[in-house]
Formats: sequence, structure tokens, C-alpha cells
Amino acid sequence: MAIKIMPCLDMKEGRVVKGVHFVDLKDAGDPVENADFYQREGADELAMLDIAATLENRKTRLEWVKKVSAVIDIPLTVGGGISSLEDIDLVLAAGAHRVSMNSAAVRNPVLVEDAAKRFGSDKITVAIDARRNRAMPSGFELTISGGTKPGGQDAVEWAERCQELGVGTILPTSMDGDGTRSGYDLEFTKAISDAVQIPVVASGGAGKPEHFYEAVALGGAEILLAASVFHYRILRVREVKEYLMGKGLEVYLY
Repeated sequence: MAIKIMPCLDMKEGRVVKGVHFVDLKDAGDPVENADFYQREGADELAMLDIAATLENRKTRLEWVKKVSAVIDIPLTVGGGISSLEDIDLVLAAGAHRVSMNSAAVRNPVLVEDAAKRFGSDKITVAIDARRNRAMPSGFELTISGGTKPGGQDAVEWAERCQELGVGTILPTSMDGDGTRSGYDLEFTKAISDAVQIPVVASGGAGKPEHFYEAVALGGAEILLAASVFHYRILRVREVKEYLMGKGLEVYLY
């Protein structure tokens, strides 16, 4: 099965931003220009996360979704502030291929189940942000509200629950590694991928080609998400894909 590369557009006030550990945000360009660039670069999918929507108690900006989806053909996953079936309907109608839920899913698991039944499992991703916490069975505690609040439950157990609810993809991000470019949190990614049979997206910390390979070989991920390393042109999508091919992995070269 081919490994997919997924650049991620973290959105705030209409611009792409990127920080470290979800804070110290810096501007990383225009979302439409970035989306068009990444498709031409050979990205397999694109993620767009409205990182302030939940904190600001508002919905995802649909105009951003419409503008970005208008310039790409590859699948677009949209997250941030999605908390009802109506929200999902609107985001998909605006051009997203699938939606990603985080805090709302934790607060209302029935929403996840209803969404998977109504729209299909392949349309529903649950993002799981976590920090290390030895008090949890897996050693990882779920966080919500953009990583600002502890979720009070084990992140790996929540991933298993999401699979039972009908989710099609799990997107785990280690708060400890986000934006650091020091490598994906392989222990966390592996814990999730071992616990579920659905695709897992590696996220948080990619900095060099080896990190992408390790996420597959050691972390069990099938989709590799990265942001700053692509936004700041430290790596190019094709460069990563060619590296993975050289390591014996199957990728799509466009």
C-alpha cells in the first residue's frame, strides 16, 4: 500500500501559521497559494485546520474551505470548530473531502458515531492531541481545546473507542513534538497504530526525510503529515517521496 504525504495548513485569521508546541505562531503564507503549490509539488492529500475555532467558540471559516478546495483536486481534510452534523454537512458542501474532529468528539462521542453512519467512515477523521502522562495506562493523556486543556483520559484507549464508533482515520499529534522538527513521536504513533486497524496519520515534529521513513517503519503510520518543514521549504514533497522510494516504500509520484 502506498504511503501518502499530507502537508497541513494551520489557519488563523485567514493566514497559514506555524508554531512550536501549538504556541509562538508565525505567519507561513497564503492558504490558497500554499494549497496550489503543494498539489503541484505532488502532495497526496492536504489538511487544513482552523486552530483557533474551538478556543474562540466559533465554527470553521467556510470561505477558507471554498477558496482552498477550488484550486486543488487532491483530498482535503478540514478540522477546527466542527461540533455538529450540520457543521460536517456545511464543510463537506464547501469542498472538503473529509472532516477532522477533536474536542467535540471527546465531549460527545455519539456525534462521531452518528457522523460515521450518516456520511460514511471515510469522511470522518478524529484528531487526537496528547501529552505524556505516566498516570495514564498508555503513558499518554488526551488534551482538548487546541492542546490547552487536559482531557482526563488515556489517548490510546480513546483511539480504540473512536474505531469502535466508526471513524475512518486517526490523526494523533504529540504535543511534546509539535513544530520541533526533531522527529515524530514514534512511541505515541506506534501505540495508536498498534491499537487500531484503521489508517493512522503521523503528525508533529517532522524535520528531515529520515523522520518520515521512521514514522512508517517504526511508527506504523500510513499517512505522513507535516507543516513547517514544507512551509519554510526545508524539504520538498517530491524529495521526501524519492527518499521513501529509495528505502523500499511504495509512494505515488505524480
